[in-house]
Amino acid sequence: MLEGVVINSRQHVGLQKLSALSGRIRSSVGPFKSYKFIQDESSGDSVLVCSCFRIIENLEPNCAVGQLVYETVRGHHKQYRTGSGCLLFLAGAWSRAAMDSLQRGISVKHLITAMSEGIDICLDVCKKFSLSFKDLAVIEKCTAAPGGTKKASTDASVEEMANFHDKCLSKSGQRKVKLSRHFCEAKSEMLSTVRDPDQPDMMVIAESLSHGCEKAMKLAVEAAQMLLKTNQQRIRDPLFDISKMLTCLVSGLPEDCACVVEGCILLLSDEQAAVAHVVKQQPLKVALITGDLSPTYRHLGFKSLPGEQCVRENLDLSASSKEDEWVDKVVKLLLNLEVKLILTAGLVSQKVIQHCGRHQILVMEKVNSSVLKTIGSSTGAIPVHYATQLTESCVGDGVNVEIWRDLSSYERKSLTAVNISTGRNSGLVTVVVTSCVHGKLQALEDQFWACAYRLHQALKDGALLPGAGGAEVLCVHQLQKQAEHDRAKDSKTGSAANLYRGLVLQLMADGLIDYITAVMVNTGSFTAANARTIVRKQLTEFHRDEISTGKFLQLVSQSKREDAGFSAVKPDEAPALNIYDNLSVKQEAWRKALDLVFLVLQTDAEIITGTGQNNEGNLMLL
Repeated sequence: MLEGVVINSRQHVGLQKLSALSGRIRSSVGPFKSYKFIQDESSGDSVLVCSCFRIIENLEPNCAVGQLVYETVRGHHKQYRTGSGCLLFLAGAWSRAAMDSLQRGISVKHLITAMSEGIDICLDVCKKFSLSFKDLAVIEKCTAAPGGTKKASTDASVEEMANFHDKCLSKSGQRKVKLSRHFCEAKSEMLSTVRDPDQPDMMVIAESLSHGCEKAMKLAVEAAQMLLKTNQQRIRDPLFDISKMLTCLVSGLPEDCACVVEGCILLLSDEQAAVAHVVKQQPLKVALITGDLSPTYRHLGFKSLPGEQCVRENLDLSASSKEDEWVDKVVKLLLNLEVKLILTAGLVSQKVIQHCGRHQILVMEKVNSSVLKTIGSSTGAIPVHYATQLTESCVGDGVNVEIWRDLSSYERKSLTAVNISTGRNSGLVTVVVTSCVHGKLQALEDQFWACAYRLHQALKDGALLPGAGGAEVLCVHQLQKQAEHDRAKDSKTGSAANLYRGLVLQLMADGLIDYITAVMVNTGSFTAANARTIVRKQLTEFHRDEISTGKFLQLVSQSKREDAGFSAVKPDEAPALNIYDNLSVKQEAWRKALDLVFLVLQTDAEIITGTGQNNEGNLMLL
C-alpha cells in the first residue's frame, strides 16, 4: 500500500505514512475524478475505481496507519456516502502541518491545543456563513422576476444574496432547471413545484449539490419525489426516508436506460426465474431470514457450549449426508408452513435453492435489510436468524412477485428481473443502474448514493454551505486573521504560546489552500501554480478590503466561473446555478480528519522504535 514511499526515520513515522496515503487520492477530490485500475498482483484480478473510499478499500492496509485510515474512511462513507476524499486529503495536509510544527520545536501538547483551536475556528465559520433554507427561498423569490431581471429590494442583505445567486430564467420568467435534459419536463407530475413557500425548490437544491453528477442526481430527485408521493407525506415535510431507496445493477444496457421503479427490483438466475414464472401474480406466504440459509451458518456472537459432544447411533454419516438431512428438514418445514417465498439477507446454499425450486419455492439471497424490515412490517412476517426457527406466527402473507424485465438478450447468461411488492403501500423505490461496461457499475452506483445522501442530508440540515471552495476560503481567511492576531500579541507580551498558535494556524490554513488547489487542478484547466496564484489573489483582496460575506461569496462565485472553470457559461445560455456543500458532512469530515491526525500523532509518541534485542523483553507492544 505504501510501496515506493521513502520514510525518514528521524521524523514522525506515522504522520509520514498518513501523508503518503492521502497522496494516493489526490486526483479523486472534487467533482472531476479520474478512473483508476487497481490490480491484485496475486490473482491478477483488477477493479475500476474513482472514489476515495473505493481506492482505499481495494488497497491492502498492511500497516497500522493504513488500517486506521481505512476504518475512519469506511465509517464516514457508511454514514454519509460523500466527503471521504475531503476527509483523507485534509488528514494528509494537516499531518504535514503537524510534522512541520514538530520540526520547529513545538511540543505535542501545544500542537494539539493549537490545532484544536484551529478546527473550532473552521466549524464556527461553517455555522456563521451557512445559508438556511429560508434564506435560499428568499433568494429564489428575489431572482424570479419577469424578463430575467432581479427585483429591486431595499433590504441590503437580500440584495447581496441576490447578487451572489444568479438563477436560470426562461424567456417567460419561469425557472427551468438545467441539471439535465430530463429536468426540462415542465409538465411532469413527478417534478411538481408545489411546495412550502418558506422552502427552496428541491430541484434547485439538487442541482447545486450534483457536483458534476447530473444524471445520478436526476435519479436521486426522481426517487425522492416518488417516495414522498407513495408515502403521501405533507408538503411541509420534504425529508424522505432514504432507507427505502434501493439499487439494482444491470450490465449490458446503455447508461441512459437507468430508471426509477416503485417496488423492490431483484435479479434472478435462470433456475430461479423458472420458479418465479410459476408463482408470479399470486399472493404468496413469505419467510424472512436475517443470516445465511445454510447448515453451517452461525449468528454473530455464537459460542459452542464447552465440553459439548454429539452422540449418534450411526457413526458413518458423511458431511454431505448431514447437509442433505438439514436441507430435507428445512424444506419439509417450509412446505408445512406453505411458504412460497424466502428472502435472506445473507447467502443461500445451492442445495437449498435446488430443493426449494423443485417444490416451487422461490429463494432470493443478499436482500437489503431495509427490504426485510419493510416487507416484514407490511405482511406481518417476523425475521429470524435460522430457518429452523420459523413458526406459523413468523410467516407473512400477501406478497406478489411480478416479472419486471427479461434481460436474457443483453447478457451472456439468462437473467430475469422481478419486482417484489406487498400490494400495500410499502414505499420501496428501486433505482436501476445500467452500463455497457460491467466494471463501471459500482462507480455509477456510488455516484447515485452520493447524490441521494447529499440531498437527504441537506433536507435534514435545513442549510447549505458555499461550495466550490467557498467555505474553505472563508476558513483560511479566519485562520490567517487569528494567526496574525496571535503574532501581534506575541510581539507585545513575549509569550511563546501565542507564537506557536499563530504558526500552527497558518499551517492549517495552508492545508486548506492545498485542498482548494487540488480541486481546481483536477478540473484539467489549471496547473498547481496557477490555481494557487488565483486563490492567494482572492485572499489578498479579501484581507485588504474586509468586504462583507455576501460580496465575498459573489467574488468566489465569479472566480469559480471565470478562472476555475467549474461551471463555464456560454453567452447564449442562462447563468449557472451556484454550487453548495452539505453543512454537517463537511463539518464531520474536518473533525474526523483532525481526529485521525491526533490519533496517529499520540499513538506514535507512545511507541519506542529502534530498540535492540536485549530490551525487547521489557517492551509492551501496542
